[in-house]
Amino acid sequence: MNDIRTPVGGRSAWLGSTLDYRRDGLWQLSTAELGEIDAALTTLKRGGDLDLPEITPENFALPTVGRFLTRLRDELWSGRGFVLIRGLSRERYSDDDLARIYCGLGVHLGDIIPQSGNGELLGHVLNVADLVDEPVRGYRSAQAQNMHSDGHDVVSLLCLREAKSGGASRIASAAAIHDRMIETNPELARVLYGGMPVMRSRLDAERGDGKIVTPRNVALFTKTDGVFSSCVHVAQTRDAARAGYFDITPEQEAALDLFCELSSSPEFYLDMDIAPGDIQFLNNRLIVHGRTAYQDHEDVNRRRHLMRLWVHVPSWPRRPTDQQDIYSMDDLPLWARFRTPFMEMPQRYMAKMTARQ
Repeated sequence: MNDIRTPVGGRSAWLGSTLDYRRDGLWQLSTAELGEIDAALTTLKRGGDLDLPEITPENFALPTVGRFLTRLRDELWSGRGFVLIRGLSRERYSDDDLARIYCGLGVHLGDIIPQSGNGELLGHVLNVADLVDEPVRGYRSAQAQNMHSDGHDVVSLLCLREAKSGGASRIASAAAIHDRMIETNPELARVLYGGMPVMRSRLDAERGDGKIVTPRNVALFTKTDGVFSSCVHVAQTRDAARAGYFDITPEQEAALDLFCELSSSPEFYLDMDIAPGDIQFLNNRLIVHGRTAYQDHEDVNRRRHLMRLWVHVPSWPRRPTDQQDIYSMDDLPLWARFRTPFMEMPQRYMAKMTARQ
C-alpha cells in the first residue's frame, strides 16, 4: 500500500546544493586495485579474442575490487544511489581494452543486459546526428537532456573523451523531489503515484513484446513495503499523449511540470564532470539524470564519447508491478537476437562512424 504522506528521507533524499561528489560519491582506485584490474585484463586476453558476453567474474577475477563492487551494490540500493570511480589510465589502455575492463567490472555488479532492440550490451553515447539519415535519440546528439530514468536497475557511463566544452552529467535524487512534492503539493504527488502511459521507441517495441505504449500506467513514484522507487519518462509520456494513446489531464500536466521544475533546480541537481577514464554508476530507482548541452569537435574521432552499460542486479527485488511494463525482462532475449558478435567494440564502432563522415 502506497502511503504518499511518508517522506523517504535518509541518505537517499539528498540535495545537490549540499553535496560535493568529489567528497561524497568518489572512489579513487588505489595502486593495488589498478594492478588487480590490469592483471585481470591480461588473464582475460590470454584466453583469446573473447566477445563481451563471454566476460565473467571467473575469467575477469577481481578478489579485492570485486568486494568493493559488492559494497557498491549496497550504496546504490540504500545509500545515495550514485558512485563515481576514478583512476583508470586513459593512456595505458586502448578503447577496446577499456571496454573489456568496463564489462569486467560490470559483471561483478550484476548481469549486463541489452539496451535496445538492436541488442547492444555496450552503448555508445556519441553525437552522430550529422552522420545518420534517421532521427536520433537524445544521447546521440549534443543537445541537453532533461532529467529521466534509464532502463532496469543500474545505468553506468565510462568516459573515453570529453566534449570541447559543456556536457556535464546532471543527476538528482528522485527521493528528494518526492519529499518536496508531498510537503508542498501532495495532490500532484498523488498524481505521479497513479502514473501515466509511456510510449516506447518503435524499434524496441517491434523487436520486443510488440507494445509501443505500456498497457498500464507507469508510476513515477511508488513504494513497496516502505521501499521507494521512481521511474521517470516525462518526454515519452507526453509523446504518448500527443500520439493520441491517452488524454492527459491538466492535473497530470501540472504534476509533470512540477517534477521537471524541481529536478532542473540548482537546489536539487548535482553536476558531475566525468573525466576520461571515470566510471559513473546510478541506481535508476533513486536517481534521475540528464546532461547539459555541449560543443563538440568536427572530427568524430575527437568528439565526446562515453560508453554505457545497463546492469540488472539479481539480488535486488524486482521493480514494483506498476513500473515493470516499460522495462520488461521478457524483452531482453528478444532484443538479444539482433546482436552480432563484437558489434559494440569501440574501435570497430568508430571505424563505421569515421567512414560515414
